[in-house]
Formats: sequence, structure tokens, C-alpha cells
Amino acid sequence: MTVTGDRVSWMIPPGRAVLIPAGSPHAIRMWGDVAMRSLYFLVSSPAPAFEIESCRVISVGPLLRELILRVAELGALDSREPVDARVMAVLMDELAAARIEPLLLPLPVDERALTAAQLILTNPADVVTTDGVARQSGLSARTLERLFRAETGMSFGLWRQKARLLESVRVLAQGGSVTDAALDSGYSSVSAYIAAFKQTFGCTPGAMSMG
Repeated sequence: MTVTGDRVSWMIPPGRAVLIPAGSPHAIRMWGDVAMRSLYFLVSSPAPAFEIESCRVISVGPLLRELILRVAELGALDSREPVDARVMAVLMDELAAARIEPLLLPLPVDERALTAAQLILTNPADVVTTDGVARQSGLSARTLERLFRAETGMSFGLWRQKARLLESVRVLAQGGSVTDAALDSGYSSVSAYIAAFKQTFGCTPGAMSMG
């Protein structure tokens, strides 16, 4: 899935989940066949997992996965019931302990810079130059670079690289090979792609694949 929220886009491959705080406008796009479970919590639920007031992608380990499936099967938990209260306590502990994945891409606010971002997201493998992207967005290359640094915290080049790598995560999640993912995201060298992927996400592309 791809989840888009306030100025940020997240890629959600298999084995991951996204925590979305209450009141956060967002959109979800499914790629291929997706089976999704959604859990809803009371805004007043006091738990460390909800202290971070921003969306984030987390890794779902075996225990957390089974807890999510169990709660979804039950339909609801009643804190007045001892068994339900214990399940909720373990669920909250697992959510708080889950590793946060670097699968987000900040989006610029400036409309011209956002146009440039959308051009890249529409076709991450496009080889158009930075000057070309800037011209299509009504900007100079220098202004484009300045806006991306100020509004995303990344240079345009690094932002574009991460956009391509996140696109490759989608290819991997749909069962594509590492070679497919590299070529579809604009890399002509598989080894260069693997090196960039590991540097960005801290794991090899195989960790994001269906296998």
C-alpha cells in the first residue's frame, strides 16, 4: 500500500503497518492483491505507542501479527473483561516496541516544488535532468534545490533517489525480482541499486520482497 498524508508519503510493504493518529487526513492506495486489517483505538487510550503524534511505518513481528489477527477476529476488546484487558496490554507493548521503518518520503509545500515531486512520483525511472524537472515545474534548478532542502530536509537528488527506492519496494512487494526492481526504479546497475537500498533502508532488497 501507499499511504499519503500531510506532506508525507509512506510505502507499506508486506509485514509492516502504519500507525495513523486520530484526525490525520490521509489516503490509501492498494497495489495488486492486498489483505489489510485495521484496528481502531480510543483517542483517550493512554499508551506509549500513541505518544508520537505523527504517522509512522512499523515492522510487524510474529507476535504482533497474531495479536492483530486475533483482535480483528474478535471485532472488539472490552477492557472490563480480564482476558481482553490482557490482550490489549500485550498489544500495546508490542506496538510500542515495534521498529520504526524509514519508508517515508516527505513532500514539499510550495506548489511548484510539489509539482516537481509529483513528476518524479508519476515516473520515478524517468531520466529527465534536474534542470528539466525544474523547467517543467516553473522553477530554476537553484530554486528547486533550495525549496527541497528547506521543505523536505533533503537535497533534490537524495529525495529523487529515495522516491526511486520506494518505488522499487512496491515492485518487490508485488513479487518482482531485485533486477526488476532496479530497472523499474531507474537503476542500470543492480549492484548500485542494492548498495543504495541498503544505505537508505538498512537492509537488502530481499528483506522487502514477498519471499
